Amino acid sequence: MAQDPSKIRNIAIIAHVDHGKTTLVDGLLKQSHTFRDNQAEMSQDLIMDSGDQERERGITITAKVTAVQHGDYRINIIDTPGHADFSGEVERTLNMADGCLLIVDAQEGPMPQTKFVLERALESELTPIVIINKIDKPGARIAEVEDELADLFLELAVHEDQLHYPVYYAIGRDGKAWDKPPVDAAAAGDLEAIFTAIMDKIPAPSVELDKPFQMLVTALSWDNFKGKYAIGRITRGHVKAGDTVILCKKDGTQVRAKIELVFMSRGVTKYEVPAGVAGDIVQLTGVATAQIGETIADALNPEALPIIEVEAPTLRIYLGPNTSPFKGLEGEFSTSRQISERLQKELETNVGLKVSDAGIGFTVAGRGELHLGVLIETMRREGYEFEVGRPEVVTHIEDGVEVEPIEEVNIEVPAEQVGTVQMELGQRRATLKEQFASPKGVTKLIYEMPTRAFLGMRNILLTNTKGTVVMNSNVTSYAPLGAALQQLRNGVLIAFETGVTTAYSLQNAEARGSTFVGPAEKVYAGQVIGLNTRQEDMEINVCKGKHLTNMRSSSSDGVVQLTPPTIFSLEQCLDFIENDELLEVTPKNLRLRKRELDPAKRKRGK
Repeated sequence: MAQDPSKIRNIAIIAHVDHGKTTLVDGLLKQSHTFRDNQAEMSQDLIMDSGDQERERGITITAKVTAVQHGDYRINIIDTPGHADFSGEVERTLNMADGCLLIVDAQEGPMPQTKFVLERALESELTPIVIINKIDKPGARIAEVEDELADLFLELAVHEDQLHYPVYYAIGRDGKAWDKPPVDAAAAGDLEAIFTAIMDKIPAPSVELDKPFQMLVTALSWDNFKGKYAIGRITRGHVKAGDTVILCKKDGTQVRAKIELVFMSRGVTKYEVPAGVAGDIVQLTGVATAQIGETIADALNPEALPIIEVEAPTLRIYLGPNTSPFKGLEGEFSTSRQISERLQKELETNVGLKVSDAGIGFTVAGRGELHLGVLIETMRREGYEFEVGRPEVVTHIEDGVEVEPIEEVNIEVPAEQVGTVQMELGQRRATLKEQFASPKGVTKLIYEMPTRAFLGMRNILLTNTKGTVVMNSNVTSYAPLGAALQQLRNGVLIAFETGVTTAYSLQNAEARGSTFVGPAEKVYAGQVIGLNTRQEDMEINVCKGKHLTNMRSSSSDGVVQLTPPTIFSLEQCLDFIENDELLEVTPKNLRLRKRELDPAKRKRGK
């Protein structure tokens, strides 16, 4: 039986990273009895987090559509990422919703990404419901957060109606919510208040059931049995299995196709339905060439909807086949053709990404270091072997002037570490816009700086402030390209020859700086094996064995004691490398290397 469109609610859940979106969605799924009780108990992880990287990083990377049935109402829920680097996911999925739940941490208040996603939601004229989450935190400051939210809505509202929004109070982890701040947060409760708010405050989708079928593809998924699923919200009309449709491509061409099956979501699974009606979110199979942003329309009246516009990428990186002496030893896919096919597949679902040819390799442009880092890590885990260059800022020409992206950086740090932060940002030519003592007991600093100066800063500040800094950034504008930045990093130690490292020679390398490799590791000539204590690069032989003699002495027979090597994560490697260096990425190892491995050619190049 088809769902009555007046009983459908489509909502997007938006918030800054770590404010509890996915946890709240899980609570809604469990309390609507989407799962059997024992299934919900077995699922210790967040139900909506899929993929190893989402669970490991504790963040949402791709927007996901799920649905719950509450009484007569079908509530389609879109869980969106909270990190600025994945804002392309937010932009493409907001057009499926009629309302949004804005979740704000009761201690942290509105953060930069809250502002970005709320601005997008209000531009799309979504009806907002505000949920102040984590009210059981010791540092919760509910009244101040309400004032900050009122200022934010005043700044971003497109029309006056959006200033009248309901506020609810929740402990998402415990699955409890109230319409007034509770006297005792530990008392029993549930999320019924939020279900009621969704049903009463969010409008039903405005639909035209009697018009020809039309749907914008906003997401894609894939499985080995049914092939590609085109996911979107039906704008008008209805669709059933066996219907002939026209796919309106981005370039204006039209392709005939036949709908094989119609699916809908329930929890994290999908089930087959006979038909879908306007206002509902469906998954269609049979349209094999569908891409995000294209329209599936009635065969007799094919009208295309406007293509989704996504903000331009801000960072680009070179990604090409591995050219090191160890090429092909650790990865399953290492040729330029295999890498090209994988990137083309990624472009189908990752709308914030752009790929162009760069000789034997490719230039991949994305929304930030994390966006590109997640792609590199995903390919690495799939068995790909390749090399990447240093991230560079994407500039463009406006009125004949080359402009670069400017970030607003929010930093929260204990008072005793403020000097450390100011010194580092001073070197990077950042402009301090605001500094004040936050009610959370820390100092809040708001800076404006070019994106290229921001690269590599996160890890340096985490180290220098003993891990106490909290940083968030958002690209706010573009400004004319400034002067080049000075090099802030020391030179590196470079392996002199190919071989296996020895403890004896690493002892000599330690006297020159800190090392990145341990004993009995394979290295090749031109590989970066450490950081020098001086500004220039230095070649060093780390494969030299100790000469054996029949002479004994107390000094020569001592046990070699080495400092453990510094092991970088993928993001730290990307931050570390300079323009003349590359990062070799294989399923088993990350190796830093010089772009030119031959020392004679390297010197001539300088």
